[in-house]
Amino acid sequence: MKLRYNILYVDNVKKTLEFYNAAFGIEIGFTHEGGDYGELMTGDTKLAFSSLKLMKNLGKSPSKPDPKHPTNEIAFETENVEEALATAVSAGATLVQEARQEPWGQTTSYVSDINGFLIEICSPVANAG
Repeated sequence: MKLRYNILYVDNVKKTLEFYNAAFGIEIGFTHEGGDYGELMTGDTKLAFSSLKLMKNLGKSPSKPDPKHPTNEIAFETENVEEALATAVSAGATLVQEARQEPWGQTTSYVSDINGFLIEICSPVANAG
C-alpha cells in the first residue's frame, strides 16, 4: 500500500489551485470539468482539493480549518525560506510565524492558506543525511 492522495476540502477548488500555484510555484495537474476536484503536481503523492459542496453531497460533514487550532499542516521544503515566505504572503497567504532558526538545524516559518490550512515553509534539516 502507498500514500497516493492528501485531499483537503475547500469552498473553491479553482481559486485554491491558483493560490497554490502563485504562492508556492506548484503546477496545477488536473481539474475536474465540474470544478469540484483538482490536483497539484506534487510527485507520487498528490496534494488535491475537493469542494465542501461535493463532500456534503456525498453525505460527509467536513469542517473548515482553523489556523489558530490546527489539526495538521502541509510542509514545503526549500533552500530559501525567507524568499518563499515573502512570495507566499504576497500571493495572499496569512503570516503565522516569521522565519526562524530552530535548535535542530532547520529554518521554519508558517502561513495559513486562503482556506485557513496551516502551511510550514522550511529548509532541509541541516544534519539530515
